[in-house]
Amino acid sequence: MSLAAAPVRPQQVLADLLPASTATRVRLRDAALVLGGAALTGLAAQVAIPVPGSPVPVTGQTFAALLVGTALGTRRAVLSLALYAVAGVAGVPWFAGGAHGAGLVTFGYILGMVLASAAVGALARRGADRGVWRTAAAMLVGEAIIYAVGVPYLAVAAHLSLGQALALGCTPYLIGDALKAALAMGLLPTAWKLAARR
Repeated sequence: MSLAAAPVRPQQVLADLLPASTATRVRLRDAALVLGGAALTGLAAQVAIPVPGSPVPVTGQTFAALLVGTALGTRRAVLSLALYAVAGVAGVPWFAGGAHGAGLVTFGYILGMVLASAAVGALARRGADRGVWRTAAAMLVGEAIIYAVGVPYLAVAAHLSLGQALALGCTPYLIGDALKAALAMGLLPTAWKLAARR
């Protein structure tokens, strides 16, 4: 089965366009995508820039998690980000800056990424990654979910007030989040256009 033989349908995500002609090949493809999504998130987390005064670095981790969500769809994305979280808790040093374990004050952001990947995956199944503005909206929804889990977790884990946690774990990152959404606005709709041409 080639990409040309498989018309693009509204309920598809980008990963569904990868050919797999038998049930076994579908399972192997999906397993490879889940592993690949976890590895991509782990690699992106190594791009970590400290923010003075904050325990939360700027990383490529959230962007990778949201791309995994939109490209893989809810089920595969949740499995991928759950694998990333569980492996990191078990000792794989692929959280931000090579960290690992569940004791990090930033662990709530990782939990938020699992939920965000589910949300953006569901939105992608409804075509939210095929247009520039819909893609931006999906990315912003995902970012909001990450903060909704990460900031309160940071407040509790670091013994901060909610206001302090917002100031340290949200406000400094909003411009970067806008840039990530802008990057996704270009990448995802372009990927769909290229797929449609094939």
